[in-house]
Amino acid sequence: MKGFNRENQLFSLCDHIGDYDSFITHRSRRADMEKARRFGIEAYNVEQTEKAKILDILLSGFNDGRKKTLFCAAVNLLELQELQTLLSEIERQSDMETLTLKEKSAFVAGLLQDTAATKNIDLKLRKKKR
Repeated sequence: MKGFNRENQLFSLCDHIGDYDSFITHRSRRADMEKARRFGIEAYNVEQTEKAKILDILLSGFNDGRKKTLFCAAVNLLELQELQTLLSEIERQSDMETLTLKEKSAFVAGLLQDTAATKNIDLKLRKKKR
């Protein structure tokens, strides 16, 4: 909206939490609002900033042009500690430099899917049936 500036760029603008996702998942909104209430907005903002950095790493280093939605959903739905552990695992892979971007992307996508599966989290967006 022209001329409208949110005071906190890291917190959702929408009050409505629907059953379906738009370009990003809405599944964690209630939990995010509760987390901000419980731990304070400053702590919530620190976590969101760290998650944004991780998303930037994933998009800039491992996106083959087809994983943006998956990476965004994973960063949104997984806990910060899980994402940090995943990044450490990627860094420990000695053959990463020899892989093509497509292979790196598939490897990271698999790690994200496996991590999500252990928490019973589906990383696909929930789209409304037409």
